[in-house]
Amino acid sequence: MDIKAVGIIANVKKEKSREYTLSLLDWLRQRGLEVFLEKGTAAMIGNERGLEGKELVAAVDLLIVFGGDGTILRTARFTLGYGTPIVGINLGDFGYMTEINLNEMYSALKTILQGDFKTEKRMMLDAFLNSQEGGEMQSVLNDVVINRAHLSRMVELETYLDGRYLITYKADGLIISTPTGSTAYSLSAGGPIVFPEQAAIIINPICPHTLTNRPIILPADALIKVIVRTKEQGAMLTLDGQTSFILKPGDTLTVRKSTHVTTLVSSPHRDYMEILRTKLGWGRIGSPQEG
Repeated sequence: MDIKAVGIIANVKKEKSREYTLSLLDWLRQRGLEVFLEKGTAAMIGNERGLEGKELVAAVDLLIVFGGDGTILRTARFTLGYGTPIVGINLGDFGYMTEINLNEMYSALKTILQGDFKTEKRMMLDAFLNSQEGGEMQSVLNDVVINRAHLSRMVELETYLDGRYLITYKADGLIISTPTGSTAYSLSAGGPIVFPEQAAIIINPICPHTLTNRPIILPADALIKVIVRTKEQGAMLTLDGQTSFILKPGDTLTVRKSTHVTTLVSSPHRDYMEILRTKLGWGRIGSPQEG
């Protein structure tokens, strides 16, 4: 892949985000690359013209993202329909998708800009909300979450799989996630870790009233339908932690595999298993052996 134009998106709330963005901007231009900044990132710097998300994606061959997984999720929404590869630079302590650390940023980017890199096509989900206010469809990279909005109320969610009744969940909520999202909210709620290259959908109830309601891993082509049966208005739908909607009794949510994917550039320095060990603090006992 011949990279001539690069876009930069930064989480402007992160400490030293401006400092690192300016340094990278100078480093890239010294190498003859055309560099564009997302509008908010440009405003943070103060002397650069910025582009809106979709406009930025259309203008570049590669996106470099400073921040954490939340910034990657926001960027993924911009790349829908483009497939522009995303390089995640981690500015925080956690983050499964921002694989490259600051101390290795330039060595990793030097390798990537030479075209010596691998990408992962991450599965996404399409969420269709049919509510009293009308219809809404959005694509997500991590998860679709229904939560209770009132502390004292459980939600009742009548759930169907491929048109067949599965269960009515009585719980604090329900997470429907991709393999990428398996290490996000779903993991905190006791869900399984699913390697991101797998094609699957995870359904994970949050604090279910019935303890035998366990997470389920479904085929990627599964069609999931959820009808809100909670009598009071008190459920909320959140998509990738980016947008949210109040749900009312009778509202219907349909989730299926998207035709869109998010393209992430893999770290040239570590694989997914090392990322898991590091992020989850598994450590290492004895000498590793090749199996």
